[in-house]
Amino acid sequence: MLQPTVRRSWAPSGQTPTHDSWDRRDRLSAISAVTVSPQRRRMGLYFDILDHNVNADDFEQFITGVLRRLGRPVTVVMDRYAVHRSAAKRLEARFGKRVQIEWLPAYAPDLNPDEQVWNRAKYTDLANFIPEDVQTLGRAMADSFRRTRNQQSLLRSFFKHAQLPL
Repeated sequence: MLQPTVRRSWAPSGQTPTHDSWDRRDRLSAISAVTVSPQRRRMGLYFDILDHNVNADDFEQFITGVLRRLGRPVTVVMDRYAVHRSAAKRLEARFGKRVQIEWLPAYAPDLNPDEQVWNRAKYTDLANFIPEDVQTLGRAMADSFRRTRNQQSLLRSFFKHAQLPL
């Protein structure tokens, strides 16, 4: 959203820090996936940023793109969000054995390494960030995801945080 996620701020002693922002509700939606190569040597991060709420068509298209880029069968591990459930049926019907679906427990964000991508973007890279408009927000989100994608040790730490062996 165009409203900042306020984290720590600082100012000279005796001067209260302020964030000048406005109450705008414009927003973007994003989809991301953390990948592990079959040999478990290379981590990847794929993402897409949308100007509307993510729906099953968007999610199916995103996974189709990841499948195309990877060029091999994939196992998709996801939570039970309604959009994911709907798209999973379509993906299995469309791709058969090229897409295997595995489900996380009903509410278990701690088990999902991809949640750490969001935490890093929101609470580290974009903390206290006040964008002028949604285009600026979109560029900042994409920059955050690209920086994360280029840090293999950081991506591995997301699996370690979820206590998932690689």
